[in-house]
Amino acid sequence: MNADEMVAKAFLAAFRHHPAGVAILTGDPGDGPVALTISSLISVGVEPPTVAFSLSDSSSSAKALARCETLVVHFVRRTNMQLARLCATSGSVRFGPGVEWDRLATGEPYYPQVETWFRAAIRGKLASPGACLATAELVESSPGWRDAPQSETLVYADRAWHGLRPLADPIRAPLLLWPDDSATF
Repeated sequence: MNADEMVAKAFLAAFRHHPAGVAILTGDPGDGPVALTISSLISVGVEPPTVAFSLSDSSSSAKALARCETLVVHFVRRTNMQLARLCATSGSVRFGPGVEWDRLATGEPYYPQVETWFRAAIRGKLASPGACLATAELVESSPGWRDAPQSETLVYADRAWHGLRPLADPIRAPLLLWPDDSATF
């Protein structure tokens, strides 16, 4: 195995065990609604509220979202796991019968069952081999974000979905990555 292959294998192994929050992006580049589950969402800044995410060149949904000027960023919880799974499955029907969705007044498709979402305007793109890193300014928030129940956060690690919830007593409890899995340190 050469050095490049070794680094690639180490990269995959490291990120397989690096939990990431789960989000769903939805948009319409002009030829119909598209959705994609991502675990690459990061916050960039607060003034203005800006996020960044990666869009793979190998995904038709990511390519379509890269053509959008605006989109919706959904912060999914464990209660939304089936929707996240649907939007992560290649070839699945993400806006068909039996899927609850609507359009914002500005036209972007979104999933109203996800309590916290933001309409976002793409502000920049940086091409990278095999992907595009996009930045987006959050320009509108879901009306009920303050009233959203504090259900478990959905995270993705080691090719599996996990629920993440706060510890009952963080001072006395051991530090856990996610409660039902393994202790750390």
